[in-house]
Amino acid sequence: MKRGTEAKPRAPISKMRLHESLWGYLMQAPALLIVTAFILLPIVVSLVLAFTEYDLLTPPEWTDTANFLRLASDRRLWKSFRNTVAVALGGVIGNNVIGFLLAIGVNRAMSKALKYFLRAALFFPVLTTGSSLALVWRYIFGTDRGALNWVLGQIGIESIPWLTSGEWSLRSVILYRIWRGIGMTMVVYLAGLQGIPKDIYEAAKIDGAGSWRLTSRITLPLITPSVFFSLIMGFMSEFQVFEGSYVLTTGGPGDASRTIAVYLYEVAFRRFEMGYGASIAFVLLLLLVCLTMLQFWVGNRWVYYE
Repeated sequence: MKRGTEAKPRAPISKMRLHESLWGYLMQAPALLIVTAFILLPIVVSLVLAFTEYDLLTPPEWTDTANFLRLASDRRLWKSFRNTVAVALGGVIGNNVIGFLLAIGVNRAMSKALKYFLRAALFFPVLTTGSSLALVWRYIFGTDRGALNWVLGQIGIESIPWLTSGEWSLRSVILYRIWRGIGMTMVVYLAGLQGIPKDIYEAAKIDGAGSWRLTSRITLPLITPSVFFSLIMGFMSEFQVFEGSYVLTTGGPGDASRTIAVYLYEVAFRRFEMGYGASIAFVLLLLLVCLTMLQFWVGNRWVYYE
């Protein structure tokens, strides 16, 4: 090696930098422990149990891929999957459309008191537990004494069996999920709308742009990050929906409104087939990971970042 090209020895790490690094790891330790104990460890345990037959009373028995092969022939699982897809599509589309319209309405010029009241009222369902809200909506959807059928009766429409009909039960779950999530979606879109500089709108108005052109050429492109975030979080939430189906209809009548999360609960904690339940949970996890990756891949083509 020629003179002058020798690699210089690394400078020793100072005690101050080492001290700062140690403190940084210590500050992260509680969060890392929580993630490990409540997310990573359960995933690993579920993956191991997915290859076993386990009923909580006897030791697990290794069954190789029997549980995963059973998934393909489980008609109730596929019915639950179709219901979950319907709830996810209906909930996400409804939440985003209505949430966007509400955000535009709340973002308009009005008194601060009214604006804060509307924000609080629309966001309140997000702060309340899902089971409590589902119980309230169970009474609202009641066939005989439900508030919704009473309102429909006042305008001459016959009572609808919201929760007892195979045709309407899944629709009721979708309606509940839309109402449950529009508050959060509205806040996300409202943040996106308030982040758009007003100078852009003023310049477009000077050039003669109308309301539709302002919305389609300025508002929608500039809030695509908010749309992307709402879609990601919406699909992750709707594919794991439990209380909307279980509390409102217990998955019935029959399997008409049973979602994957409800079916997983029944398999694992009612029939005590923990191994088969773990295989369902692991497949659901893979489905969510693939769906999220697909959304990120597609999002790179239409999401506009300033």
